[in-house]
Amino acid sequence: MSITVNKKAFHDYFIEEKYEAGLALQGWEVKAIRAGRMNIKESYVVIKGGEIWLIGMHITPLPTASTHVSPDPTRTRKLLLHGNEIDKLIGKVERAGYALIPIDLHYTRGRIKLEVGLAKGKKQHDKRVDEQDKDARREAQRAMKERQR
Repeated sequence: MSITVNKKAFHDYFIEEKYEAGLALQGWEVKAIRAGRMNIKESYVVIKGGEIWLIGMHITPLPTASTHVSPDPTRTRKLLLHGNEIDKLIGKVERAGYALIPIDLHYTRGRIKLEVGLAKGKKQHDKRVDEQDKDARREAQRAMKERQR
């Protein structure tokens, strides 16, 4: 079940592979995500010291958060992947010019997971072509709807 989707990622990048990663979260963050108080639109994924980190994901703390915890809404969060997946991603990002983009935050068997995409950036003309294709599909759907009436 999807919590939030980064639609901007599909507009700005060609997503070639997808990986499902766990997130190292604190208790107040899990509660806030379950309440729908997060944003992954401006976030990105980096590789530091052989580990993968999510930077810029904003989680707004609930007003009923614990008094002894001082929440940091945009703290850097560690992504949990298998070692061989991390090695493969490090190789592609460093050698082949790929980027790691957060795509989708969702539940898997009650756990909060992040889908990370291995992506290449789109040029401006690629974005225009995608927009034209989208408009053509929308027009075809309208024509089919009118025909059915």
